[in-house]
Amino acid sequence: MLPEQFCVRMKEMLGEEYAAFYASYDLPKYQALRINPLKTERDTFLLQAPFSLNRVPWTTNGYYYSGNDQPGRHPYHEAGVYYIQEPSAMAPAEYLMAEPGERILDLCAAPGGKSSQIACSMQGEGLIVCNEIHPARAKILSENIERMGVCNALVTNETPQKLSDNFREYFDRILVDAPCSGEGMFRKNEDACDEWSPENVENCAARQAEILDCAAEMLKPGGRLVYSTCTFAPTENEGSISRFLERHPEFSILPVEKKDGMMPGVPAWTEHPADGLEHTIRLWPHHLKGEGHYLAVLQKAGVLSRTCQGYCRNGVEKGINEKECREFFAFAEENLVKNITGNFLKFGDQLYRMPEGMPSIRNLKVLRPGLHLGTLKKNRFEPSHALALALRPDQVKHVCSLESDSPQVKAYLNGQTLNMDGEKGWYLVTVDGYSIGWGKLAGGILKNHYPKGLRKNG
Repeated sequence: MLPEQFCVRMKEMLGEEYAAFYASYDLPKYQALRINPLKTERDTFLLQAPFSLNRVPWTTNGYYYSGNDQPGRHPYHEAGVYYIQEPSAMAPAEYLMAEPGERILDLCAAPGGKSSQIACSMQGEGLIVCNEIHPARAKILSENIERMGVCNALVTNETPQKLSDNFREYFDRILVDAPCSGEGMFRKNEDACDEWSPENVENCAARQAEILDCAAEMLKPGGRLVYSTCTFAPTENEGSISRFLERHPEFSILPVEKKDGMMPGVPAWTEHPADGLEHTIRLWPHHLKGEGHYLAVLQKAGVLSRTCQGYCRNGVEKGINEKECREFFAFAEENLVKNITGNFLKFGDQLYRMPEGMPSIRNLKVLRPGLHLGTLKKNRFEPSHALALALRPDQVKHVCSLESDSPQVKAYLNGQTLNMDGEKGWYLVTVDGYSIGWGKLAGGILKNHYPKGLRKNG
């Protein structure tokens, strides 16, 4: 069912390899998950994992699982212990090489797999801005950031142009996982075949140029930009990079190590090839266990300096006075082992702890300005689901410990109350030691505070 014009072009590109490429569409797609080090140690998870796992060679925490496994239905998924992600899609964030304390932008971030992967490398330190232009997809992005326990993310719903107006030479690293024609996903998603056309390939290339130009303005001198697509089209890959470098001579392609099965970009596939295209990377489904991807690692001329603050239109977000958070501090003293410190922000009656040095959010469409702590109500505070997922059992005074194969876990995720004894108050509900939500105990009944929108029975 592959589009005829697509097949003609791929045969011209691949020559003798085309038969192996075409045959790959009859093979089953590979499925993988990425362990979340914000929640667990890799070796710890591998000892307790109820799945058959094999390492994805190009990423630290990625593992293939078998077709018989269903990790999306396991309570660990709701606890954010791992993220289910297509194996090849794990490569771009790995090549970004994010470090703790940096400012990083994921410009086209939904549904959040690459953002959460970047956040894991940052270990909770620094700022990651996760942006998505489409409102519905931005909402999914925000939910996944929450589920994975990411505390230092600013989730925005903006155009690249609006962000570049607010930030100039501000970010240390930028990932542009660009919207594309999706040719690399034909095996995984048949709808991508139906939507394909040569005209769409050209339209995507034009859109990619606009996005890359915005990214160039926002990157610090000496900073790293990783560009990636899930398409085979040279116009959107080697072509997009060559045209970008012609417009932006201050950028160059960085040579990077190619992992098992990765192939070089092909300069001959574009009309005016830039120097170094052979250092870009193609992931082919007939060469490795994953779908089709392309990525290029670029560097901006200059020296990357932590003292360079860049341009931020409205400066740093100031936050609120601690007196405005007294209900939260009372909750924390009663229920947490150690108080949560930092700078706080009110969004209506919602309280957030901002990432350190978070830029002003004035005039930006923001879904999540840091860690959502909960709701400030009259003379009381109700903790958020995000706070539960960001906490460990040793950080709270009361824990309701459940086992993943117990009926109580299923009941909790369905929104049911649980019978249990203990002191009155808020309890962090855990599954095999991983936080999964809140419950409030009174009179031997644990009232369920698992969000209604996430419950398995609606």
